[in-house]
Amino acid sequence: MGKQNPFLFKEISRTEHWRVPEIILSQCLKHPNRKIIEFTDGPEWTFKDLKIKSLRKARILKKLNLKAGDSLTVIIEDPKEFILYWIASNFLGVMFVALNTAVKGKGLLHQINTSKSKHVIVENLFFDEVNNLKNIYKLDVEILNCGELKNKELVKESEVTYGKLSDNVCTMFTSGTSGPSKGVMMPNAHCVLFAVGTIENYELKHDHIFYISLPLFHANGLFMQLLACIITGAKAIIRKRFSASNWLKDIRKYDVTHTNMLGAIAAFVVAQPTSEHDKDHKLVVIGSAPLPSEPERIFRERFGVKQVLPLYGMTEVNIPIYGLKNEIGNGKCGKVYEKYFEVEIRNPENDSRVNDGEVGEIMVRPKQPFGFMSGYMGMPEKTIESWRNFWFHTGDAGIKEVSGHFTFVDRIKDCIRRRGENISSYEVEQAFLEIPYITEAAAYAVPADGGDGMEDEVMVALMTNKDVSIDFIKLLAMAKSNLAKFAIPKYLRIMEEFPKTQTGKIQKNKLREQGVTVDTWQNINI
Repeated sequence: MGKQNPFLFKEISRTEHWRVPEIILSQCLKHPNRKIIEFTDGPEWTFKDLKIKSLRKARILKKLNLKAGDSLTVIIEDPKEFILYWIASNFLGVMFVALNTAVKGKGLLHQINTSKSKHVIVENLFFDEVNNLKNIYKLDVEILNCGELKNKELVKESEVTYGKLSDNVCTMFTSGTSGPSKGVMMPNAHCVLFAVGTIENYELKHDHIFYISLPLFHANGLFMQLLACIITGAKAIIRKRFSASNWLKDIRKYDVTHTNMLGAIAAFVVAQPTSEHDKDHKLVVIGSAPLPSEPERIFRERFGVKQVLPLYGMTEVNIPIYGLKNEIGNGKCGKVYEKYFEVEIRNPENDSRVNDGEVGEIMVRPKQPFGFMSGYMGMPEKTIESWRNFWFHTGDAGIKEVSGHFTFVDRIKDCIRRRGENISSYEVEQAFLEIPYITEAAAYAVPADGGDGMEDEVMVALMTNKDVSIDFIKLLAMAKSNLAKFAIPKYLRIMEEFPKTQTGKIQKNKLREQGVTVDTWQNINI
């Protein structure tokens, strides 16, 4: 990896050096004047800038009495502040708990409580909302306004701790299925392996330019993209929020060569008006969740992108499957990244292997120590539940072909994917069950308009007290206070009876089969 790359972190081939603080500080010391990050709304940072600014933030954390083994929770959208607090936390051995800025209400309360952080640093945009939440629920935590934390002093480089491969340096919350969202605790090696996968499978070099428009509170944005750039010396271009209308403009303006996207982003980009200049750029690699044949064809033919690489992974298990160069994906995930992972398709009922070509559950295990999550924060029972017979059960259905290619089929777990986010049906249901006259609720996925398979829409079936007259607009308004914007349902349906199993469990598969019915109310503002 990178024999001719003068800016590569030299020890990256030795896994004992897969420690985030070691990598970052080493790069900052060896290549101080290397321009490593440029923000579309402002400054350009060298490694020296990154080091000085991060050491200054680390001093702020020191003054808060944060030390190795503690956790710090942040609710920050601004990528500049987010990056610096991430690095500062790592420098001190503090676990960085990054929350999705769209989460609010009871969902946010759960995540703050789960984090066990004594301090929550919040961007000004979200400060009042989070502080009100603290006051209402009497949270024993200090809410700090990011914009008011000023400091000129630096932590000494000798005070930076490199830690161990097994040290949990980051926690990101992923959607719950049968319960609240789960905090995925990520060791050093796990974080670095995300980046290594990008570097090796994308053949990322120092003269490449990576466009990051995905949120940094996702492993894809922070580790697959930004950390990969830091390791290789490739330049990262960071946009605060994804913009379909600016996507190609940015790609062209910054001479971008690589980028990642999610299904919804791909749909927004291909929906932009065509132009005779669609191929006037230097973009050669797009990494994405498996795309349907048509949008993949559009990226290759209309935009002239040579490599559209499908990926399969999740925060818990890293990216164990990558598409191959010069291969048309056609909806497939690719092949196993065998250097670091094992992947099999097994029967979810008894964990026995299924034959090639048959549907089963995708199960994964790492070859690299600490290359997976260490567990779910504060939820040991969920950690145990996800691991059986030495395999991590993803909850996803898939097929392995004789050729070794994997195809994602569906979700076994009751999860909804929309706008690039995993949505917990449980948390959507709880938002409606808070309403006094709602007696039962079932949230599930239905195909988005167009039915191209790129994403879901959220539908909620409800049962109410018999004597209630339903105003859907008011009903939705009451539920929205506890829902992230991306989780707000497009469809609501009132039912007199749910299809249920003999044990009383709602049969969501039957509700999904019914789809959007004539008695379904549609939210036209979504």
